[in-house]
Amino acid sequence: MKSDLPPLRDVIRTHDLAPRKGLGQHFLLDLNLTARIARVAGDISEGTTVEVGPGPGGLTRALLEADATVVAIEKDERCISALAEVSAAWPGRLEVTKGDVLKVDASTIGGTPRRIIANLPYNIGTELLVRWLSRPDAFTSLTVMIQKEVAARVAAGPGSKIYGRLSVLAGWRWKVTQALDVPPEAFTPPPKVESTVIHAVPLESPVAEADATILAQVTAAAFGQRRKMIRSSLKSLGDSQALCAAAGLDPTQRPEQISVAGFCALARAVAEQ
Repeated sequence: MKSDLPPLRDVIRTHDLAPRKGLGQHFLLDLNLTARIARVAGDISEGTTVEVGPGPGGLTRALLEADATVVAIEKDERCISALAEVSAAWPGRLEVTKGDVLKVDASTIGGTPRRIIANLPYNIGTELLVRWLSRPDAFTSLTVMIQKEVAARVAAGPGSKIYGRLSVLAGWRWKVTQALDVPPEAFTPPPKVESTVIHAVPLESPVAEADATILAQVTAAAFGQRRKMIRSSLKSLGDSQALCAAAGLDPTQRPEQISVAGFCALARAVAEQ
């Protein structure tokens, strides 16, 4: 790390960056850990790295040390002031944009190849992840820290009790790995849950053909009543018995037993009815 930058704890004190619960702020101050997260993403020297909620800039520093060109989206004015020091240490390599990430289309930021590397706020992490997973055309990778149980659901396969809608939407067009677990004590303040860094890379082609909107509807219907057989949970989409027959599925199966390809077949059946 650049020796002329102050320690992160000094940055927090100088800029009065007491973490705000309403913003879901848990600052990651261990620079060895932030460097490990940057390495999970692989070579990030080309294109644009989008970071969400950089806070005082611990992960930002690691990304810049790894030769990334970073566009950081930050809502907290206090953090933007603190990040000015980081930007000055790496001239032309860090652009800080003030804004609400829920209102920003990250798929249009900067040049390609474009990737996202971020420690996501727990309160909006899943919503952001679902949004980005829908755009494998826009991102070469997603390397994000999320709640450990959410990470497990993203990476889960059929037959698992935690396999669900998020698993299907991720597995359809991405290869997802759980790369690194992060304990609560690594953060200031420590969250009440454990965290995991996942790394997702787009597949060369989808597991099977399907319309994204319809697939989302099918998985919402199925996992919205996950204890029921699909002949019951899919009734809101039409003739569930006929849909299962068209998809080549046993209507007595429960959603956690159906593969990603099976859900894609159901989505095609819904589209064709």
